[in-house]
Amino acid sequence: MGQGLSGFLSYFGGGVSQAPSLDEDDKDIPEASRRYKTFRKHPELFDSRILDSWVAPELVEIVQACKAGFNCEPREICPHLREEVAGVYSFPCFTKEFISCFNEEIASFYASGIPARRPNSMNNYGVIVNEIGMRPMITEFQQKYIWPVAKVLFPKQASQFDDHHSFIVRYTASEDLGLDMHTDDSDVTFNVCLGHEFTGATLTFCGYMGAPDHRKASHVYAHEVGRAVLHLGSRRHGADDIASGTRMNLIVWSHNKAWRRVHRLRLSDDYEKEEGPPDPVCLSYTHDRDYLAYKKKPVGRAAGRNRAWCPPPGMEYEGFGDKDDDKDDAIL
Repeated sequence: MGQGLSGFLSYFGGGVSQAPSLDEDDKDIPEASRRYKTFRKHPELFDSRILDSWVAPELVEIVQACKAGFNCEPREICPHLREEVAGVYSFPCFTKEFISCFNEEIASFYASGIPARRPNSMNNYGVIVNEIGMRPMITEFQQKYIWPVAKVLFPKQASQFDDHHSFIVRYTASEDLGLDMHTDDSDVTFNVCLGHEFTGATLTFCGYMGAPDHRKASHVYAHEVGRAVLHLGSRRHGADDIASGTRMNLIVWSHNKAWRRVHRLRLSDDYEKEEGPPDPVCLSYTHDRDYLAYKKKPVGRAAGRNRAWCPPPGMEYEGFGDKDDDKDDAIL
């Protein structure tokens, strides 16, 4: 099954691309940080601390409630924690002060002209913020605010956080419009909108990787500036096309090395037969074998078509058959 398994593992390893390993990340950070240091507008963003004035009071209350250790349903933890749909949660996160500082810093980085490695192969305007020197601040935020909440909502996947891959994505009508359906190379994904004014650009959620309803729609989330959404990396989701304006988000992929060592999705053991045809909104052109049976080929997304593997052979829904017209690239 060669190519199909390779495509499957590539998909689980990061949706549209594999995040760099810790060694690769560290190798790049010193030079990028050194080159950008003289351009920094807000040095406090590069410290190993997160200022209290940057964090929304509502998030502080949520963290305090999570640390209290009472046993209840997620929706009962704190009124500021909103359950969008089972397994997807949102909450106020950053203040206007942080958003202003962060956005000015990213604009400064773009203006510096320093080359940036993109967070994945399909987001052409993002920046890996770890590589420009923000890793210490993000680590502090992860440990102080993301982890206490995540380990209550996702106790197994978030039993510990010992690494992260953090980056921004940017969508505009003249640049990247959206992002194909995918899962993340994370155990828990944190995604906060930092601006600006925009229409469209919603986030559509489907099922969990390998589940019978993996490609069934479950929720459409509308981003709000300053508000974060938290979910497992194994949840299929996609960034819907932006209609106008600019949307920029900070994304933190948190990794639990102990969990990842023993919970790798295996094609033969963990993938279940699909319960029925996919919802068209949940289809991935990059990865799904039957995409062209339901939707037209999207413009500008030909790269990666040879990675189509989903659903794996033997796990197709009844009546799947050979429905993909792009037979040169499909995995049959």
